[in-house]
Amino acid sequence: MKPPKQSLHLGTSGWSYKAWVGPFYERGTQATQMLTRYSEVFNSVEVDSTFYGIPSSKTVQKWSQATPETFRFCPKVPRVITHEKKLVGCEEEWASFLNMMDLLGDKLGPMVLQFRSDFHYEHRDALKRFAEQIPKSHRVAIEVRHLSWLKKPFLAWLREQCFALVLHDYHRMPRSTAVTAEFVYLRLLGRRSDVPDDFSKVIIDRSSELRFWSRLLKQFQKEDREIFAFSNNRFQGHAPSTAHVLRGLLDL
Repeated sequence: MKPPKQSLHLGTSGWSYKAWVGPFYERGTQATQMLTRYSEVFNSVEVDSTFYGIPSSKTVQKWSQATPETFRFCPKVPRVITHEKKLVGCEEEWASFLNMMDLLGDKLGPMVLQFRSDFHYEHRDALKRFAEQIPKSHRVAIEVRHLSWLKKPFLAWLREQCFALVLHDYHRMPRSTAVTAEFVYLRLLGRRSDVPDDFSKVIIDRSSELRFWSRLLKQFQKEDREIFAFSNNRFQGHAPSTAHVLRGLLDL
């Protein structure tokens, strides 16, 4: 039996940060305990580690065992596919990644294709060919970081494919709010140079941005859309605090 559907999946990008021990995790928490502790607070996570490499089946099974039935994982597609090969000649890597992620079963949420700013609209044919390899049963969110993509034909294609355009406040792009799928995928990002690497506390006040996104998410809730929203450490300095504030703004 499938777990009951939840309309809002809220969390952070990644869960294994030493700097969170104390501010978020209890002191003494070991790396092997972090995911279980995390899942006691948030019901979803964007898996950042898959961007750097395809995990083993043993690792994926441990993730599943460490979390409740209703928990959702939203893995980033490996950079060898999106950045290095730019979707060309990566059939083997994609098949391997998909096989590993399918081990999550019902816990698998949308998969994220994040592209660099040098991935332009001229690469659209590669994206369309790659999309043919994505099973219809799998949800996908696409993040573009070049202005050339923000045109009606691309948004129309996303809607045809039922792919979600990632909503974000990426500093090199206009604020993205277009909805192209039945679900919504929000990434609260930030400029890397603005945030040090300790991630132990909030150092940037982005209350106005969080109020904006909370109002928009409330509207999506009224439309009965399933929502996935994740905060990155670079957004304010400490992703769990950002997620807590957003949750409060959503009256949860």
